[in-house]
Amino acid sequence: MTERAPGPAPVTGTPRTVLVTGPGGAGRSTVAAATALAAARRGSRTLLLSADPAGPGAVLGARTAPAVEPAEVTPGLWAARVDPADYFRTEFLALQERAATALDMLGARRLDGEELTELPGSEQFALLQALRRASAGDWDVLVVDLPPLRDALSVLALPERLRRLLGRLLPAERQAARALRPMMAQLAGVPMPAGWLYGAAASRDEELAAVQALIGAGTTTVRLVAEPGPAAGDALRVARDGLSLYGLRVDALVPNKVLPTDSSDAWLATLAAQQQKCLDEWGEEYGSAWPLRAVRHLGRDPRGLDDLDHLGDPGDPGDLADAGPHGDPWWVEDRREEDGLLVWSLPLPGATKADVGLVRRGDELLLTVGPFHRIVPLEAALRRCTVSGAALTDGVLKVRFTPEPGLWPRTP
Repeated sequence: MTERAPGPAPVTGTPRTVLVTGPGGAGRSTVAAATALAAARRGSRTLLLSADPAGPGAVLGARTAPAVEPAEVTPGLWAARVDPADYFRTEFLALQERAATALDMLGARRLDGEELTELPGSEQFALLQALRRASAGDWDVLVVDLPPLRDALSVLALPERLRRLLGRLLPAERQAARALRPMMAQLAGVPMPAGWLYGAAASRDEELAAVQALIGAGTTTVRLVAEPGPAAGDALRVARDGLSLYGLRVDALVPNKVLPTDSSDAWLATLAAQQQKCLDEWGEEYGSAWPLRAVRHLGRDPRGLDDLDHLGDPGDPGDLADAGPHGDPWWVEDRREEDGLLVWSLPLPGATKADVGLVRRGDELLLTVGPFHRIVPLEAALRRCTVSGAALTDGVLKVRFTPEPGLWPRTP
């Protein structure tokens, strides 16, 4: 029997979502804008969300950067940008207001919104908040211009990590202690933490769950943009480990700024030949899993809707058969009758044994693949087993679990 582990809960009414990222300087903002425009041209109500501080204004040809709220660029296409400063200011002032009693006790002086400057890390949280709001909007297609590849993978893994931390720091069962706070406050002579702490944690968990569900939905894919060359190839190989570990599905690898192969200029012809060699290698290495959708070089930096139309469609973001949630790519095979084992499997194409680390801690597995880490809760059946071995075979990590006799029902 083979049972696939459950992923994030499916999202009803979720827009077709394309998360666009790639190595820095590859032109991911251009490809994201071209993808969104192509969807709008096909009649889909489309939102282009940009994590670039300048927004997608330049590539869309807008004179000013689109605002935080969606603004219509052309029929069917809206654009918005993430504003970390506004997010940080709003969240900090709300926290300050909730903690007003404690701050007054300490004699702390309140801060005004005008004197607040966002802290490092605000960009990631602002992007998650923007994703949550966009997922609740009335969009057919959502195209997200993410940060460069490594940063994008960290952001996409963040909801799951934060939810785990919240669950550990403020578990649901601990909320019962709120009833004891008035009595404890009288005994201690100082106010105890207010109920807003637990309420805020529950609210944050709901928001993070919504983003995690969007990322793991069957209608969400990642689109990788890379300029053909050795450096991009190295970045893609490393990123493949993270994509596999986090269960992110790639719908296309978009080689960008591809030069024509029929140039009479010897210098351009040499560069084009080098690019073509790289494309052939990518086709062999990734083609079976990631369709290649090359975008030609216009001879200039694309600016405006006409240029984006000339680039063509980097891949159809429209209809996608919903294969169900894909945030958890592992599965469990029941081999108790044959070998007395349960085998937990995780596809890791391209990974080597030296890249993989595995530690069990309680009811969780701590997985390391290259520079990426993930803590995975075990299914109920596996919690009643001991880890008896692991092997990486043909791009699949297989972890063997032996049932503990005292925790399994006896068969007559």
